[in-house]
Amino acid sequence: MIKHVVMWRFKESALGESKATNLRLFKSKLEALVPIIPQIIDLEVGINEVESDTAYDAVLISTFANKEDLGIYAKHPEHLIVSGFCAKVRESRVAVDYDMGL
Repeated sequence: MIKHVVMWRFKESALGESKATNLRLFKSKLEALVPIIPQIIDLEVGINEVESDTAYDAVLISTFANKEDLGIYAKHPEHLIVSGFCAKVRESRVAVDYDMGL
């Protein structure tokens, strides 16, 4: 099984909305993918609660059966729409994908 972890820092404002509004929108858009993309085994989205210089604003922790299913998710048209929104409201992104069996 593959764990897909992504963290983002968001712009203070983008697309005419505040960071807080864009974070909530992004969270709901990601969570809405679960019933649409069957390859998602588990998906959790968190919004940071404790401000610090090292903190990111949001995190995605999701699980897929294998790398192929992660690839299907990554290229799914609905995921690409969410990813496009994120590209407009984020400052930076970091990610790690790892095999849970290793």
